Amino acid sequence: MKDLRILFMGTPDFAVTILDKIIAENYNVVGAVTAVDKPAGRGQKLRASAVKQAALKHNLEVLQPTNLKSDEFQADLERLNPNLIIVVAFRMLPKKVWDFPELGTFNLHASLLPQYRGAAPINWAIINGEEKTGVTTFFIDEKIDTGAIIDKNEIDINPKENAGSLHDKLMHLGADLVANTLESIAKDEVKTITQDQNDDLKTAYKLNNENTKIDWQQPSKTIFNLIRGLSPYPVAWTYFNNGEKQLRCKVYSADYSIEKHELPIGNIAVEEKKLKVATSDGFIFIEEIQLPGKRKLATKDLLNGFSLEENAKML
Repeated sequence: MKDLRILFMGTPDFAVTILDKIIAENYNVVGAVTAVDKPAGRGQKLRASAVKQAALKHNLEVLQPTNLKSDEFQADLERLNPNLIIVVAFRMLPKKVWDFPELGTFNLHASLLPQYRGAAPINWAIINGEEKTGVTTFFIDEKIDTGAIIDKNEIDINPKENAGSLHDKLMHLGADLVANTLESIAKDEVKTITQDQNDDLKTAYKLNNENTKIDWQQPSKTIFNLIRGLSPYPVAWTYFNNGEKQLRCKVYSADYSIEKHELPIGNIAVEEKKLKVATSDGFIFIEEIQLPGKRKLATKDLLNGFSLEENAKML
């Protein structure tokens, strides 16, 4: 068995579960690298990342470099002298960092690589209507998410689950995979697989204002998948024309039906205390919505004090 000296790199809650797991497995973690504290909340007070908070609870040294190429950070690497780096939901590393440890640097990615390389693999797997996804560990190289695969774990995607529930499942699945990967590395039993490079690969593009807007011209199931694939964050959005007002709204959850109708696309009606929106091949039933400046509400609660004007429409 090799004696592992691990430097952990990560920022959000997803990474915390993996850090907690490897410490519980009694691996030697020599430090944690995470993002700098950032202003948050109404008071804009500085808030530590989830990984920093967890690392301090475990009495780990925490590094928060603004420049990973700096001489100062290189000196920290040499002082801590890790022989393995684990990266989970962190930023892109320069070669001088990922190439530093003797045993390499591996990343946990929330997809079945080579599919869904990129920033938002959990969201895009649901948006594209995938029935399966998973987690992959791979050794980092010069490009993004293209390195040699170490191991994978696969999971089914529930037809109605959202990105939040899938995130939590993959987080725990990923923790187990990282533990298995560490065992393989310690026993010198790793057999990597080179990733395929072909034109059929799907990309997990960064989510932005354009690709999170609902296009009501799309089929009902496509819209439904977009809504659940963006919930609870960053959330699908749409313009809601109600009389003379145009409101920019967020749609957190919905259902759909496929049926013929002659209504204009985007037409809104109320049915069983839900907003019923006409699509090209049926209807979307909005279950949770957030109007600008308001909190998220179940549609039935919104309708208790909201007047839907004639010819109301989603755009």
